[in-house]
Amino acid sequence: MAKVGKRIKEARDGIDRNKLYGLDEAISMVKGRSKTKFDETVEVAINLGVDPRHADQMVRGVCILPNGTGKTVKVAVFARGDKADEAKAAGADIVGAEELVAEVQSGKIDFDRCIATPDMMPLVGRLGKVLGPRGLMPNPKVGTVTPDVTAAVNDAKGGAVQFRVEKAGIVHAGVGKVSFSEEAISQNVKALIDAVQKAKPTGAKGSYLKRIAVSSTMGPGVKVDLASIAGE
Repeated sequence: MAKVGKRIKEARDGIDRNKLYGLDEAISMVKGRSKTKFDETVEVAINLGVDPRHADQMVRGVCILPNGTGKTVKVAVFARGDKADEAKAAGADIVGAEELVAEVQSGKIDFDRCIATPDMMPLVGRLGKVLGPRGLMPNPKVGTVTPDVTAAVNDAKGGAVQFRVEKAGIVHAGVGKVSFSEEAISQNVKALIDAVQKAKPTGAKGSYLKRIAVSSTMGPGVKVDLASIAGE
């Protein structure tokens, strides 16, 4: 445990927890402090001025990261007939109808993203208790219930990140890997913040974007000066 403590202490060294850093400097600090043997995910935490307990203050959406996520995403599609063929041609990893529903009900969930054609939703709806808690339930608001399965699969494979505000009013999302260039991470962060701003709910009052921090999977958070993003 002492070794872990030492690594965390070293990672935090030089970070002023009360200071707001420019986005580029914050990203540079996160990259420079990643000392693990695996390619850590760069994560963004956005504190919003909303109370998600109220329906008109719920924030959710999808963002296509211009430089992808750096992850290999396994995609499942609930579809029949021509749409099933279309999904397979687009590169979906798992495609099915009743048999796929049965698999998921039995607890076999071997995918990271789930898409369904609208006609499949009466069946897929039964999986709410299984897929919902994992954040995998298809939803038209984030483009995962759609007749255009080709576009949905391409988006999922190409860097689409779904986001949803948590109870404390925070949005968390991965925006790439530490191995990405600083410019690529910066572009992804800005794309996410832009998408969150566009998803601002009608019930949000006062300051909407309150605080932003970037970190790596195992690293400390670095607070970002909002002006360094908004000022461009």
